Amino acid sequence: MIDFLLNGQPRQCAASPDTSVLELLRDSLGQTGTKEGCATGDCGACTVAIGETGPDGSVHYHSANACITPAHQLQGRALITVEGLAQGDALHPAQAAMVECHGSQCGFCTPGIVMSLFTLHEEQQRAPAPLTQQRLEAALGGNLCRCTGYRPIRDAALSMGDHPEKRPMWLDAAAPEARATTEAPFVQPESLTELIDERTRHPEAPIVAGGTDLWLEVTQRLERFARLVDVTRVAELNAIEETTLDDGREGWWVGGAVTYARLEPLLEEYHEAFAHLLHRLGSAQIRNRGTLGGNIANASPIGDTPPVLLALGSRLWLAGPEGEREMALADFFLDYKQTALREGEVIRAIFLPRPETDRHLKVWKLSKRREDDISAVLGAFSWRQEDGVLRDVRLAFGGMAATPKRASAAEAALEGQSPFPAAFQAARLALAQDFQPMSDVRGSAHYRQLSAANLLERMRLVLLRDNPMQEANTDREVMLHAYAH
Repeated sequence: MIDFLLNGQPRQCAASPDTSVLELLRDSLGQTGTKEGCATGDCGACTVAIGETGPDGSVHYHSANACITPAHQLQGRALITVEGLAQGDALHPAQAAMVECHGSQCGFCTPGIVMSLFTLHEEQQRAPAPLTQQRLEAALGGNLCRCTGYRPIRDAALSMGDHPEKRPMWLDAAAPEARATTEAPFVQPESLTELIDERTRHPEAPIVAGGTDLWLEVTQRLERFARLVDVTRVAELNAIEETTLDDGREGWWVGGAVTYARLEPLLEEYHEAFAHLLHRLGSAQIRNRGTLGGNIANASPIGDTPPVLLALGSRLWLAGPEGEREMALADFFLDYKQTALREGEVIRAIFLPRPETDRHLKVWKLSKRREDDISAVLGAFSWRQEDGVLRDVRLAFGGMAATPKRASAAEAALEGQSPFPAAFQAARLALAQDFQPMSDVRGSAHYRQLSAANLLERMRLVLLRDNPMQEANTDREVMLHAYAH
């Protein structure tokens, strides 16, 4: 049974383990305001708000795609849908602003847009800040309007504060006490020990965290799961702890169930290029649910975060029935969708290094759609410069092989070299030794090989831009190269 609040009212529902929040609302509870559009978490028509009670007793809401959110994760939480916002004829500011600005056209996507505006409004109530273009894009980037009505929707977002506050009083009501379930079919352990025990007893049961990838098996391939193990409440997997490794590197152990949204402030402060990638990885709804550990354990060759972590020299902290162990992330990916995880093991945490003062990181993603799309090619490049030459060069790519992978031959071509065109030409040619990419719907093998080479050229141009004095040396080197041939 799932105990939760629905628009302020206590509810108790029975559901199979593979039931989504959207199915629960529409099929079991008769709440049809939330629409199904894509069933993949892309369009935002099914956006709802999920509230959790914080340590201070207040309820904090985040937006989520109901189509790929497991219904059982509502246990002990509050769910808000578009039906719950108005008080009689008094509309919530998000609704009133959409009406006044003519933000609704056909209306199919409107409920999801309203719920994204609702969570933005709640954030403004809790921590007022200017509604910049960047904030608006972050809040509404996961909602597609099929009638192309973005300008009035943007106007509605900016004018919400002009409308009288009509927040239902029950929005501040504490959600029911969270009750971890240890019975079939949906298990929600609260400690690492409980999680390992469950994995030992039921190794066939898939692990679910944000569900942003696993739930596509349900919505797209019509898979059914008899049992699922939810890791979102495991305390150890939700921690972010500062640490110093045995090799002296400082950084943080980021728990495997930490969401992108929780990780974002840390990355914005220390790894700006990584933080920027998150905004291209997925919408606010996805970042609120997706986890760093899930993106790694999924072992997809086009996962966005593994190449960056490879370029940073990250490590993994694994835990299982035989104990705990560490390993380099570079040793984790064995083949397509195959990893070094032993039976019953989970990713407890990922080591995120603190940036070194002389180390640079650049991350570039190529995809058909700029935002909220899967990569065709992703390049993550990290290096130091010492006495005018490149040192400790790490070039990692996604979309170029069966696994996320470093380009060892290209790295060797640049290591110890001055950033002159000849060195980068050698590195681009070396990519043919590192990768033999495949062709698929996202790009041909030729496109991928050419794109990866062009990203290396972009790295060279960045080096030239950041070190203008190298330009004269570069021109001289080009001339000497021309005379030699």
